[in-house]
Amino acid sequence: MDSVSIVWYGNYVSYLEDVREVFGREFGLGYYDVYEFGLLIPIVKLDMDFKLQVRYGEEIIIETTFVNDEAAKIIFDYTIYRKSDDAVVLTARSTQVFIDEKGMLELTNPDFYLNWKKRIGL
Repeated sequence: MDSVSIVWYGNYVSYLEDVREVFGREFGLGYYDVYEFGLLIPIVKLDMDFKLQVRYGEEIIIETTFVNDEAAKIIFDYTIYRKSDDAVVLTARSTQVFIDEKGMLELTNPDFYLNWKKRIGL
């Protein structure tokens, strides 16, 4: 929160991280699921467009959408709404890539990820 009771912009990054973790747990694509295959999935890009402010104590709703892409990436779109009036507060997109434990970028989709996509109907 800043000095005028507006939620600090940096908090939104944490909100998006929280919903990515929930998605991962619910759909089997969490950090530990990926790590079991010897890979990490760091964020390499995060675009955020702030539309309105949220004041301290206001509730928000976060909508998260997995974006199917042929590249070796995990992409999510987000929309944050203010619960009181359903106004859009923020839209965002995050991009994660696959790297091995030595930090080398995976240029092709790992087999487990292709199998995961098939399992969920993509």
